[in-house]
Amino acid sequence: MKIAVCDDDKTVRDDIVHLIKKQIPDVDIFTFVSGEELIDYGEDFDISFIDIEMEKMTGIDTAKQIRAEQEKEGKTKSIIIFITKYSDYMESAFDVNAYHYLLKPIDNKKFAEVLKRAWKDVAIVNERNSKYIMVKSFGVQHKIFVKDIYYIESNNKKVVIHTKDGIIASYGRMDELENLLGDEFYRCHRCYLVNMENISAYSADMVKVSNGDKLILAKKKHKDFVKKYTIYAKNEGFIYI
Repeated sequence: MKIAVCDDDKTVRDDIVHLIKKQIPDVDIFTFVSGEELIDYGEDFDISFIDIEMEKMTGIDTAKQIRAEQEKEGKTKSIIIFITKYSDYMESAFDVNAYHYLLKPIDNKKFAEVLKRAWKDVAIVNERNSKYIMVKSFGVQHKIFVKDIYYIESNNKKVVIHTKDGIIASYGRMDELENLLGDEFYRCHRCYLVNMENISAYSADMVKVSNGDKLILAKKKHKDFVKKYTIYAKNEGFIYI
């Protein structure tokens, strides 16, 4: 795992590096004096500590560019933790799905708590991104990463798996796949099993996935779906205070 520390104040940068090393001695830490420098480096970081008030490119603008690039490349949102003297930017932090918002001067105990939780969440995401299933289609075994599945559709005796790399049809049962894939997927209708990571919108009778397809949301499942998706969404990067 790699951590970025971006702050135009050397003292603050050094303090943050020291606090990280104290907790995770062997982690790779990269320091940057500006948002431009962080963006230009062109690397993906698991966790980024970013100062909000910097010259030219603010921390908010830096985070927006990071998120835009991640969305363009179809990458999982990384953890962004803002560092600032003021609480006025909290609403803007929500707009870029910031993980947390730490005020200067940094409270060492609070910092340790946030880093511990962030580190654990990164490990969970990395483990999830490495999960895959093997599916046989027309005599060929396909390795499909779970994160790349938009949704699975039941079609007669077949299941049709809609993925970022295309569509794969196979003989199988939805019940078996539902049990195999676990809580990260939701059976919104007897014919559809949707990957909650790839949900982009929903209404009282519809779930829209990020490839643009719209799936039926059974009326009797609406309340349960909202409850479970809200819990899932909160665990995927809304700000923690």
